[in-house]
Amino acid sequence: MTKISGKTVLITGGAAGIGKLMGEVCLSKGARKLIIWDINDATLNETTKEFTDRGFDVSPYKVDVSSLEYIQEAAAQILADGAVDILINNAGIVTGIPFHQQHASAITKTLAINVEGVMQVSRVFLPAMIAQKSGHIVNIASAAGMMSNPNMSVYAGSKWAVLGWSESLRLELESMVGDLHVTTVTPGYIDTGMFDGVKSPLLLPLLKPKAIVDAIIKGVEKNKLFVRKPFMVSSLTFVKGILPTRAFDWFVGSVLGVYKSMDEFKGH
Repeated sequence: MTKISGKTVLITGGAAGIGKLMGEVCLSKGARKLIIWDINDATLNETTKEFTDRGFDVSPYKVDVSSLEYIQEAAAQILADGAVDILINNAGIVTGIPFHQQHASAITKTLAINVEGVMQVSRVFLPAMIAQKSGHIVNIASAAGMMSNPNMSVYAGSKWAVLGWSESLRLELESMVGDLHVTTVTPGYIDTGMFDGVKSPLLLPLLKPKAIVDAIIKGVEKNKLFVRKPFMVSSLTFVKGILPTRAFDWFVGSVLGVYKSMDEFKGH
């Protein structure tokens, strides 16, 4: 069991959306300190003020997780005061257009934030966790890392990478002595601005931010290997394993409507 009370928690992309909600829940559960990394000055300042006005210990850092220099500089300052106990890799971006229309810069940026950023942030904080023989890393992947989707190729590719890496990291840490854990989160569409315009597929309703945040925090406390929401996401591996590819495409695409869910995507 991972206790949040008395722990130092760092959340990337923690100034808004589910990142902010996760921080709020951790503070309400007695986290000693919340460290927020975010690239948006305005929301970073607003969220920090909101939490500190309520008496919480919050340390904000403007960090672009696609920049190794930013990551290493901020991490050095934080680690000078001790290890991070719980790291939540939440920062991410999504583009929703056909692959042949993607700009080279958008591909580079998506991979830099969604894949390399997650790995580099974990890399700088992991040695201190290993040294103290305790720590928990939470990686926000996606159901898109378990199932391909039209108009989501770059995002899906990045989340497939996160899913594979996160599982490998878990196995490595489990072979070590200590209380070291990795929880991989694979949510469907979340009802936030990030997925504005998405059509909710049959059996895959838009997740309410508070509901998925509660599930993630509960998963951390119980050292769950995966947090998969909604229920249909938990069934994907089984369904994909038993159905031929064309039958799976028909069921997911034509019956559930997943393959058309990004047709009117706007996002931000």
